[in-house]
Amino acid sequence: MYYLPIDSAYNAKKFLDITNPELAIFVKYEFWHYYLKELNQRNIPMLSVSSIFRADQIYFKGYGSFQRQILSHVSHFFVQDLNSKKLLDSISINNVTVSGDTRFDRVVSIVKQKKDIPHIDSFKGIEKLFVVGSCWPEDFEVLLPLINDSSIKFIIAPHEIENKFINRIENEVAKKVIRYSQINDSTDLSDRQVIIIDNVGMLSSLYGYGDFAYIGGAFGQGLHNILEAATFGLPIFFGNKNYTKFKEAVDLVNLGGAVAVDNYDELRSQFYQFMEPKTYIIASQVNEDYVKDHVGATEKIIQYCKTLKNEG
Repeated sequence: MYYLPIDSAYNAKKFLDITNPELAIFVKYEFWHYYLKELNQRNIPMLSVSSIFRADQIYFKGYGSFQRQILSHVSHFFVQDLNSKKLLDSISINNVTVSGDTRFDRVVSIVKQKKDIPHIDSFKGIEKLFVVGSCWPEDFEVLLPLINDSSIKFIIAPHEIENKFINRIENEVAKKVIRYSQINDSTDLSDRQVIIIDNVGMLSSLYGYGDFAYIGGAFGQGLHNILEAATFGLPIFFGNKNYTKFKEAVDLVNLGGAVAVDNYDELRSQFYQFMEPKTYIIASQVNEDYVKDHVGATEKIIQYCKTLKNEG
């Protein structure tokens, strides 16, 4: 795996000369002008998968002719929803299939391949566990009063593993905190209430131990992946500043499996509503069903690729 060279006429030609692909697949928002143009000139099929479009994008504006030309080079679009198909139809792009998002297939496989993480079971015990994924300082400010005031346990996975932020968490949380790297087989976790994850690669499996999830990023540049938590049926919380570009987040808020919050007061109110058993069961089932109902995009794309190969 390696990064695609910068999008230029020279790089596109050189890269395709070296790799000589039979098929090119671009994901979601990746529309590279020179690469798509060069692929088109060489009659190499190009697929755009898991793509999603909004009416406010430049492709659908009167001044977006150059960007529309870029899209015209794509052989076939596999889009996430019907609205994206309608938008492409409106600019005379009809080589479109509504397939959904391949990420759903990946997260379902995570559940099947969930890794056992040492010490987490003994840490949780019989308590409720709140997993905080991809936490930024802005998220921590909203979460801190809940961490200090509630009786449940927390696992906090910072977005960036840096001592400055981890030290802040340790200093401001008014409970017994331990870094995951400090745990060994002789560590007594029975009185610990917060674990800070100071490594990478564990988060997707950690959701499998949780009862609730908070996903960070929405108070900043954008919400991080919520599908992993949803797959495990966890009711989900996140900030409400920057999440509306993420279809699954909007869908789950509308369905009642997730909540976007402004501040601690909203988080606290919504959290204790989800603590009610009936409300919890409904939200959990909503999230599990949502993921299950959206699998299958990968298989549709594979079948299309097989058709292309047979035609070739």
